[in-house]
Amino acid sequence: MLNSDLDIRLEPRIKELYQLHKERSANIDWSYHEFIPWDKAMSFKRVPWEESQVTLPEGVIIAVETALLTEVNLPWYTSHLDYTFKNSMEVINDFVRTWTAEEDQHSNLLETYLLVTRNVDPVRLHQLRKRVVESGWFPDFTNPLATMAYTTLQELATLVFYNNVAKVAGDYDKDLATLLRRVAKDEALHYAFYRDTVKAHLELDPNFLVFFEKVIINFSMPGAVMPDFSDRMKTIAIDTNYGPLQYFDQVLDVVIKYWDIANLQPTSEDAKQSQANIMKYHGRLERIKDRQLGKNKK
Repeated sequence: MLNSDLDIRLEPRIKELYQLHKERSANIDWSYHEFIPWDKAMSFKRVPWEESQVTLPEGVIIAVETALLTEVNLPWYTSHLDYTFKNSMEVINDFVRTWTAEEDQHSNLLETYLLVTRNVDPVRLHQLRKRVVESGWFPDFTNPLATMAYTTLQELATLVFYNNVAKVAGDYDKDLATLLRRVAKDEALHYAFYRDTVKAHLELDPNFLVFFEKVIINFSMPGAVMPDFSDRMKTIAIDTNYGPLQYFDQVLDVVIKYWDIANLQPTSEDAKQSQANIMKYHGRLERIKDRQLGKNKK
């Protein structure tokens, strides 16, 4: 009978994936100080913040601020991964530590950019940051395979988010577009590791699908713990091109096709039902997307 732990038979493959990640990461190693426009910096004591100093449109600011408030909860994400994988193979724990080190720069980069360019009220940002971290992050799943599926979707969603916001931000600040794309490269490498670890399990035994169903169907970003998250995401969808349509096209559809879920051949009844439920969910979102696109063309 299958259990939700990572399959030890896949340890050699996962070691290969980790080694590949380390090589790719070493080739694009970076430090966040390289991407900050330090020439714009001024002391807040000497020159207090005023709203007139803001240079970016509201939608772009909300997008970057939302990304920051998501990234700042890294201690909670690491805690969850550490707890989830505490009894897993050593290579997974090695990856979690590497992932944490690489993610650590993201909130520093985004916050420093916003402060240096004076595109946020520093007092309000401090209060928001503190409130989000105090709220924590407590997902309703703790098994390793579900977590692998979640992190796959989350990393790809974050990658797409950064690249889509960068396309809009570039018209206002090329430094911002550059740093967003730089963070996206980290997310791309993390996504590849999680994605291919899940795929290896499904290739080994399609019945593992039972552990992925609920995460796929109920996925929500970890940033949902922040205040007014739904309002933020509505603004981001309109102003920076990341909303439900982009999630379906550039995240969910991509992952389901990569894992080839429609063509898996599970043998257990539970796994067959999970496959049917996932594809039904996928089909429903696809119909919603098609109707929405049809409305937009009229």
